[in-house]
Amino acid sequence: MSIPDLNLLLTLDVLLAEASVARAAARLQLSPSAMSRALARLRQATGDPLLVRAGRGLVPTPRALELRQRIGPLLEQAQAALRPAVEVDLQQLQRTFTLRSRDGFVENFGPALIARLQQQAPGVRIHFVPKLDRDSKPLREASIDLETAVIDADTSPELRTRALFRDRFVGVVRAGHPLSHAPVDLDAYLAGQHILVAHQGHSHGRMDETLAERGLQRQVATLVSGFSAALALARGSDLIAMVPERHTSNLRTGLHAFDLPVALAPMTISLLWHPRMEADPAHRWLRQCVHELCSGP
Repeated sequence: MSIPDLNLLLTLDVLLAEASVARAAARLQLSPSAMSRALARLRQATGDPLLVRAGRGLVPTPRALELRQRIGPLLEQAQAALRPAVEVDLQQLQRTFTLRSRDGFVENFGPALIARLQQQAPGVRIHFVPKLDRDSKPLREASIDLETAVIDADTSPELRTRALFRDRFVGVVRAGHPLSHAPVDLDAYLAGQHILVAHQGHSHGRMDETLAERGLQRQVATLVSGFSAALALARGSDLIAMVPERHTSNLRTGLHAFDLPVALAPMTISLLWHPRMEADPAHRWLRQCVHELCSGP
């Protein structure tokens, strides 16, 4: 039985990522002719053209797309197996990590995380970037190192996850608002004007779906893209916001929070990262730091 050339897996992965023989050759430090020969061997081994001409470029075949999904995790596991598991000297570590999160996370947990880094690893920098969508591509392409999210059916199964804390939604109004003087019942809640935190063009949220199941509807006066904007509007008007309680605790200073008259299921905020970073000692230390700071009281 002949043993396949496993180097072809890496070659195919790079070819499909670059969609160009010349760029793939440069990335692997090969000549274009050597890369062309490798592509010919791949075509012979798989029985598929893999990349076909489309105008001035190359496009992958369906078989190539299927293979890329299978090859990526195999290569990452192989690289992790061959990577030395060594302890990192935190005092000498010079590195920058990027963490993507929704607004409220930095305000709540950022100061404590930066203080921990300055104490334990003064050469480490953390860049916080806003989370504008749920696309896992930045993690896959290593443009970000960590991300916080609620795990659901849209979360990529290839990602590693660890639960950080449980949270629930609360209603929020300005100090002195009519709803700030007593427990809020459903009639009073529905009589108000509401702020909807909407993402990716959605015109309704979890509360709207829950109310619709009861044949009810709230009055949405405006849509915003984040919790900070929702709380800013609530602070300066009679509008009612709905935000995660713990995630936004520092953002809600001076505002009145109340239990929603319609209970929504609590949610778990988790930390996400790509499997390529699973065994990296510095990354593993940072994940532990975030977990300890977020999972505490």
